[in-house]
Amino acid sequence: MASYPKDRFDELPDDVERIGAHRGPKRRGRGWIGFAWALLATGVLVFGGLFALSQYLDDDLGLPFFATPEEPVVTPEPTATVEPLTDPSTLDAARGITIDVLNGTPESGLQTTIFDDLTAAGWPTGSAAPASARDIEDTYIYYSNEADEDVAAGLAITLGHGEIRLVEADVFPGAEITIVIGTDYLAPAAEATEEPTE
Repeated sequence: MASYPKDRFDELPDDVERIGAHRGPKRRGRGWIGFAWALLATGVLVFGGLFALSQYLDDDLGLPFFATPEEPVVTPEPTATVEPLTDPSTLDAARGITIDVLNGTPESGLQTTIFDDLTAAGWPTGSAAPASARDIEDTYIYYSNEADEDVAAGLAITLGHGEIRLVEADVFPGAEITIVIGTDYLAPAAEATEEPTE
């Protein structure tokens, strides 16, 4: 058997006690990775089990676990309507109602015409002015006090146009009732001026 000269690898220190293959030191935090995987697997199994169970629940026992109940259809109760006040002479002055007219149409001066007609009829008018927009389609009568609904409804009948709307007092602070004229007010007048075709 051949012999080889000794070198530095043949001289082992006396304090070496490890024998065989050795693993390196564990890296910190690797234990949490295993825990996270286990937690994820548990969540998947639980979720899958509940979903499978929900498919076999009897309808008599209630809604399935993942079913969303339909919201009940609520039919609003009809609101009580007041008797429209169409005769301004019966309006109690102590109520302190004033009526403003705003023109939301392209026709200049329409607010003044309507204002003068209401004033002549005895309605307690306040002021008339153009609206901030001149292309408003629908006519509305806005009132800020629920007790004035009868007057607003009466004005809608008097004008022959418009829907009444209850609004906050700061929307139209100048008057208790504000009429905003829309272009639908002009339609009948335009039809009346058209010549009939033969």
